[in-house]
Amino acid sequence: MKSVDVFLVNSFTAQGEGGNPAGVVLNADALSDKEKLEIAKAVGYSETAFVSQDNQVDFEVSFFTVTEEVDFCGHATLAAFSTLYQQGILTQGYYVQRTKAGLLGVNIEADGHVVMEQKLPEYLGGFSYEDVSELVGIDSAILSSTQLPIEVISTGLADIIVPLPIGYLDQIQLHQQRTIEFCQKHSVVGIHAFELCEEGSTTTASCRNFAPLLGILEESATGSASGALACYLFKHLSKNTDSQFIFEQGRAMNCRSEITATVESDSLVINKVSVGGFASRIGRIEIKL
Repeated sequence: MKSVDVFLVNSFTAQGEGGNPAGVVLNADALSDKEKLEIAKAVGYSETAFVSQDNQVDFEVSFFTVTEEVDFCGHATLAAFSTLYQQGILTQGYYVQRTKAGLLGVNIEADGHVVMEQKLPEYLGGFSYEDVSELVGIDSAILSSTQLPIEVISTGLADIIVPLPIGYLDQIQLHQQRTIEFCQKHSVVGIHAFELCEEGSTTTASCRNFAPLLGILEESATGSASGALACYLFKHLSKNTDSQFIFEQGRAMNCRSEITATVESDSLVINKVSVGGFASRIGRIEIKL
């Protein structure tokens, strides 16, 4: 029987509170994919990260939900590298992780703030307001009033970016089964809905993320989708050479998270996307296989 230690970590905390929990397993080289899935199910969080050695870059990191492996997970990456830092395995500096989404850089700052590079955006088409209205329970006329498109963007995972007018984000009533079927049909992970904050706010947008296809009814912080949203806002609203955003997520779950995102560009062409935040360890458990 194998015994595996799992660190339990809240990622994207706001002033040390809230965040989105992830499991982290270090020294995962000897674990099979079947065992990783078993561990992720036992942990029960939306994602668990497994850190292994790599011959060419600093680490290989794989990510498992309670149902399957996914190519990338932002909040679990933050949890993993914060754990490596807090355990004294890593120091302040720049590192590279191998993921199924590619080789991605991670920068650990002296205060423990972790900034993760993401894949450059892929714009994968869009959907009508009517299509998405049936999924989120918001009338299509309300969705269209934003005059912003519903678009699929991937910076690691393909999310449907759904803009809402101020005051409607908390009114979403997700139709889970329809959303699962829609995501399966169109090869997307889930829905990332947002409403822009009032002018003058230090926060750019409030967000909610739904991925029932992956067993995630709603999660309180989503790193990969935050990168996609930053690219969406850059494309449709910003157009600055370098754009910085602050997103809050998890408000509807009474678990507020804070996520920073930066888009760097050259002549309006994005050449770097990064997402950052803080993480706090909340526990450690032992799982027997």
